[in-house]
Amino acid sequence: MLLIIPHIVSAQTILVLGDSLSAAYNMPTEQGWVALLDKRLEKTSGSHQIINASIAGDTTSGGLSRLPLALQSHQPDIVILALGANDGLRALDLTSIKENLAKMIELTESRGGQVLLAGMQLPPNYGPFFNNKFNAIYRDLASFYEVSLIPFLLDEVGGVNELTQADGLHPNAKAQPLILDNVWPHLQNLLESQ
Repeated sequence: MLLIIPHIVSAQTILVLGDSLSAAYNMPTEQGWVALLDKRLEKTSGSHQIINASIAGDTTSGGLSRLPLALQSHQPDIVILALGANDGLRALDLTSIKENLAKMIELTESRGGQVLLAGMQLPPNYGPFFNNKFNAIYRDLASFYEVSLIPFLLDEVGGVNELTQADGLHPNAKAQPLILDNVWPHLQNLLESQ
């Protein structure tokens, strides 16, 4: 008798650690890009678990304080770090922002996880000097730690009126599939490399 053993793909756990941009702010959770990611992964593979640990208003220091428990609880294979926008909007110290993100990358990698770093940009009214230094944080960290980088999480979304809520900052439900499209190719590369 021939015994056929099905090919079993080990489940991959993806943790999203972000702020309101990833927390489906001011809309039903199922409309946010993280929930849409879960649906897309279900179509391509049923062997993934998505944990959204995003909190509206969170900063890099808040994320850093929450990450150890999240890593211990969920043991993610991939962590999407989508933090820093609130730090930048509050004009917090750039060195601290970079150090917090660096510590989160190091913590994730020390637990065997891979990092997908989501780059952020600020509105132009913060001025080119501050904006350029802020934007460089993500490129510099991705290069130094050799982690995957989404150049700008809100590419083709940020500053577009019809894709933005009334507050002028947060993307609306119509923007969420576009944000997912910004994330998807970078995440897909990581998933295929595992």
